[in-house]
Amino acid sequence: MPALKTITIVGGGLAGLTLGIGLRQRGVPVTLWEAGRYPRHRVCGEFISGNGSAVLERLGLLARCQQAGAVPARTAMFVCGSNWSPVRQLAAPALCLSRLKLDALLADTFQQTGGELRVNARWTAAETGEGLVYAAGRRTPPVEQSPRWFGVKAQVPHSGAVPLEADLEMHAMRDGYIGLNRIENGQINVCGLFRVREDGRRTESKEEWLRGDPGSGLRERLRRAEFDPDSFCSVAGLPLRPQRAAARAECCIGDRLTMTPPVTGNGMSMAFESAELAVDPLADYSQGRLDWPGARQRLTERCDAAFARRLVWARRLQWLMLSPGLPGCWGALLLRSEWLWRFLFERTR
Repeated sequence: MPALKTITIVGGGLAGLTLGIGLRQRGVPVTLWEAGRYPRHRVCGEFISGNGSAVLERLGLLARCQQAGAVPARTAMFVCGSNWSPVRQLAAPALCLSRLKLDALLADTFQQTGGELRVNARWTAAETGEGLVYAAGRRTPPVEQSPRWFGVKAQVPHSGAVPLEADLEMHAMRDGYIGLNRIENGQINVCGLFRVREDGRRTESKEEWLRGDPGSGLRERLRRAEFDPDSFCSVAGLPLRPQRAAARAECCIGDRLTMTPPVTGNGMSMAFESAELAVDPLADYSQGRLDWPGARQRLTERCDAAFARRLVWARRLQWLMLSPGLPGCWGALLLRSEWLWRFLFERTR
């Protein structure tokens, strides 16, 4: 029997580690390169909704997440100006766990399954090649793109300081939106997406960005909150235009493939899903049942079929959240519409 071919994964975030675990469960040799280390904070909503929990369960990871302190989120609400949606039940409970805990848990599991993890090591070899999969996060768009998107995240150590009405709250503003949700150990995760156009730079501190506009409901929510200074992190140049796997030169999954607007609360799930979709084709390549072009084609077809419609509706939802009319009368009607809530929730998953 010929030796199994090694899969090399560049990027040790959610998608890369999950793919590595799935491949090791099939006996495939895997080497994973990660430029950073664990544990670490990442800009992330820390909210696993949709198919992500099912992927974790199939890979035997759901129970580990629960043991690490993951808390369920069962309700959600949207806020824009003086308009508030009702508190609504999610179709299925979401899972909330900090990236500080989750990434370290996945890294430990990958190594326990026999994967080779190289931390603080940056991949500098060829950009494409057989058996090479990119999961190293977003690809920064051209600097001339406008508007430019920035992500900022921090955590509040004590949930009692933030009087949430729902397990997940999404607050829209004129230049972005901010999500709040409970995570392990009684903490609150506060994560925002902001746009800064060429004709106007934001001068406030990142903490002020996360507290929202003066006089807003979010500002009142966070009035007594003190952020953990060690949890602050940010990322610039987020590419939110949908991408198709078939159009990429390299083999990639997760955010490296495409990003969904954070307002959907589905980004973490898509990372897990893309990793699971890649396991079978890559295992078949490693075991000699597929050549590399065939494995890549099957992987891209799977990802495009799974995400294409979801990304279209996600972009429409983001446009709606940032529409200048949302704080007005018609926005109040939209936020209160049970039909629209269920329709968009289903379409973005």
